[in-house]
Amino acid sequence: MQVKKPAKKTCYFCEQGKDPSYRDYEELRNFMSERGRIIGRRQTGVCAKHQRKLSVAIKRARQLALLPYVIM
Repeated sequence: MQVKKPAKKTCYFCEQGKDPSYRDYEELRNFMSERGRIIGRRQTGVCAKHQRKLSVAIKRARQLALLPYVIM
């Protein structure tokens, strides 16, 4: 019995042709869980390069109080 693999997701930022920015915090919310944690690459489909930039942008937005650290 063969298990069917799900279709490979394409990187959102590669498709859009831009890099994640801390200023666009509404867009960054799509890559965070409902508890405020950063979602991993396997779930979001973001490439490794943009995932690194995404995590820096989310952390920078948190530092500037644009995004919460924890949602209770």
